[in-house]
Amino acid sequence: MFKKLLITFVIAGCIGFVGFGVLAWQPAIAPVAPPPPGSFAPEVIARGEALAGGGYCAACHTAKGGEKFAGGYEMVTPFGAIYSTNITPDPETGIGTWSEAAFRRAMHEGVSRDGSHLLPVFSYDHFTKLSDDDVHALYAYFMTRTPVHATRQPNGIPFPFNIRYLQAGWKLLFFKPGRFEPDATKSEEWNRGAYLALGLSHCGACHTPRNLLGAEKSGNAYGGAVIDNWVAPPLTAANPAPAPWTHEELYDYLRTGTSKLHGTAAGPMFPVVQGLGALPDSDIHALATYFADIDKAAADLPYVSGAVSLAMSSALAKQGAPLDPDARLYTSACASCHYNANNAPLAARPDLALNSAVHLSDPGNLIQVILRGIGSNEGMPGAVMPAFGSALSDADVARIAAYLRRTRTDLPPWTDLAAKIAEIRRQNAGAN
Repeated sequence: MFKKLLITFVIAGCIGFVGFGVLAWQPAIAPVAPPPPGSFAPEVIARGEALAGGGYCAACHTAKGGEKFAGGYEMVTPFGAIYSTNITPDPETGIGTWSEAAFRRAMHEGVSRDGSHLLPVFSYDHFTKLSDDDVHALYAYFMTRTPVHATRQPNGIPFPFNIRYLQAGWKLLFFKPGRFEPDATKSEEWNRGAYLALGLSHCGACHTPRNLLGAEKSGNAYGGAVIDNWVAPPLTAANPAPAPWTHEELYDYLRTGTSKLHGTAAGPMFPVVQGLGALPDSDIHALATYFADIDKAAADLPYVSGAVSLAMSSALAKQGAPLDPDARLYTSACASCHYNANNAPLAARPDLALNSAVHLSDPGNLIQVILRGIGSNEGMPGAVMPAFGSALSDADVARIAAYLRRTRTDLPPWTDLAAKIAEIRRQNAGAN
């Protein structure tokens, strides 16, 4: 009896292995001669350029100091370091020999031209929702860029995660291919925002927490996550900021990189704002409409001014005695730029009682901004915050962060601030 069960088990295993192999196999698509740039209509190329901006393609496919779209950008994951690919039309190291069918399959199905499965750091689980017309425009744009010969650095993924065949199993569990389907109960503008957020701009790739296998947790969409040592905060009603993310605030933030009620786009978020700059105002309004619905801002609209006044007046009342050493440190380093009189928040001088970074459960964003500042190429045009990483010790940064947390919020204090600051310093030094 045991022998029969063992034989049955072995046969079933072999059948399953063969079946998985058949399912996982994808044919290579024959290489083609690079299409001449003149074969694409100028208006299609221009639309592809805007879409590439709205999809932040340059942010992930350009190494620091490298040629645009030539790849080599390092993405640190729990499974090892992964380096982005060259998507210029270089025939040897880029996608110059890719047909449009091969490009479309990569975008919609996560399969490379040679038939290998792409790793999900490439957000094909979002790009699968793009229309064929948009994929065509993107193809036209990339195939008309200047070819760059750039040898790819090998990924640092250990066995067995480096076996591309196994990615087919990941897809079976977590990947649902298919184009975007509009919600008939929502407006045309909402659906446009959803198309951008769910597909092209792949907002959930950073703002949705992931499971142990690196897939987005479907039950917690936009619930917040840590990305590149920064916190991508919740985009839902769970966002802890005292003022709601209304349509107006979302539009201002996505269009200009700053919100007077929330703060400035910095770190990994600013390239997003830069990329969205290629999209028309109507698309930014659509994104704002979609996310204002996601975070239920309409329910809080009547209370916005009250919430702002309460946060700012409470902060003023809790700032501490004049001889409080933490208050004095904050006053000397920060208060001259972050003081707003008469409960009137200013975008150029964000009040930290309203700033989202002070209200997050993780102090990472606040620490990052204190250490590295905000340069002239980030955030609001013409507004610069100096970096205090070399001027302040870890203990000083911890004191300022703890002071802001206790005087600008009613939330529990952050713990292990010194260790967190030291870790961020170490990670930032390794990234430079």
